This record gives sequence, C-alpha cells and structure tokens, in this order.
Amino acid sequence: MTARRLFDFPGLGWRNPFAELERMQREMDRLFGDQFFRSGWPGLHAGVFPSVNVTEDQDHFYIRSELPGMAADDLDIQAAGNSVTISGERRIPAEGDNVRYHRREREAGKFSRIVTLPNGADMDKVSAGLTNGVLTVTIAKSEATKPRQISIK
Repeated sequence: MTARRLFDFPGLGWRNPFAELERMQREMDRLFGDQFFRSGWPGLHAGVFPSVNVTEDQDHFYIRSELPGMAADDLDIQAAGNSVTISGERRIPAEGDNVRYHRREREAGKFSRIVTLPNGADMDKVSAGLTNGVLTVTIAKSEATKPRQISIK
C-alpha cells in the first residue's frame, strides 16, 4: 500500500490515457445527473405517457391507454395507413405561488403516441371511447384477414 502511494505502483509513472475522459464523464454525470432530467425540461423525462396496451380478438384490434384526469376534448386521435396516433395535452392546475413540492411525479405537457398495427386493420372502421380515465380505440379487422371457420365434409 505504501509503495503504491509513494511510487504510483504498479504504473511507476505510467498514466492511464483515459483518466481525463473518465474524470470528465464523472463531472458530466454529477452536473447533469437526476436534477437536470427532473427539472421540468420537456422531452427529457423518464417513462412514456400515456401507457398503452394493444390487443386483438377475432374481429378487432384494441388500443387501451390510461389518461387519468383528461377530457375527450383534450385528445386528438388520427388513423392513417396502419397506425393510430394519440396526442393531446395534459394540464395540471397550478398549486399556488408559495407551494414547495416534496415530490413531483405528475407532469403536464403535450404528448403523442403512435401505435403501429399489423396489416389487416380496417382504418375506415375506427371508434374511440373514454371511460374512467381509460381510452379505448377499437379498430375493425378487414374481412380478408379475419379467420374463417372451415367445415369438414
């Protein structure tokens, strides 16, 4: 241990060529750590909003998305090609001027999610409903892709 401290053993004067880059990376991590990404800068948040599940049955595709506290007027749903775009703006009322947050996980802002569906979705037959904060978009399958029951003779 003493030899290592006094003589820079085992390097004996040899220096790591990447030491400066590692130091810079530690400084950048310290400078732009959690505080930078949680300070309310748009587009730099962890996670994806809104959460989306895509399922299907014999006749339809279903896109279900959690949108708590949002009204149907705040949403824009567009279907084109084989994709559905869900976009809108989440607004959170101001808490007041002299409020100090102890934890802030709910963020406001614009969002947009594009969900690509398998071939066979009939984009002319799309419906949407918002119930208890859950958006359900129902897309009919085209007749050509629906499974057909074949009887055995």
